[in-house]
Amino acid sequence: MDSSISRRALTAALPAMAALTLLPGAAFALNVGEARALIDKAIADVNRVINSGKSEPAMYKDFEQIFVRYADVRYIAQSALGPAGRGADPAVMGAYVKAFQGYISRKYGKRFREFIGGKIEVTDARPLKSFFEVVSVAHLKGQSPFEVRWHVFDKSGKDLFFNIIIEGVNMLAAERTEIGAMLDRSKGDIGRLTAALQKTG
Repeated sequence: MDSSISRRALTAALPAMAALTLLPGAAFALNVGEARALIDKAIADVNRVINSGKSEPAMYKDFEQIFVRYADVRYIAQSALGPAGRGADPAVMGAYVKAFQGYISRKYGKRFREFIGGKIEVTDARPLKSFFEVVSVAHLKGQSPFEVRWHVFDKSGKDLFFNIIIEGVNMLAAERTEIGAMLDRSKGDIGRLTAALQKTG
């Protein structure tokens, strides 16, 4: 084989090979094992908090840290807001995302607080369309076990969860409805919505 042809072929192929590593689904993309490992870590932190004996306000602060560490907060906040966020001032959106972060942490922190004395454990994980679903089971004292499902993707460049389904209640769908109603009450003003979120949850 002509060595010059081989060199030319390799040189021509290098840019394509490099580009391939940046495409979704490339060798370094999220997989089932990584999705499960992420939720294993998140659940370990949740279990630690719910059985820590801390006060309610302290627990909510811990839940917010867990949410920030393991969830795609910006995606969830923007998804809940919907089209109203398109073209919004970045500073206004930044304040909204921060307020949403606290709101959702308090809201779901209250739900996880119900698990005190119990535990959550991962039982399964599988690919679903463009993301992964990790299935866990919550074991509470005096109640039948129930499922908590976590949806995980890496759209932001990090492995993060973007949805939780607790006993069939879909967080993303529920928050789109809730935030939409709050935005209507705020006359479409994201700043007023942000102020309302800071007092809610």
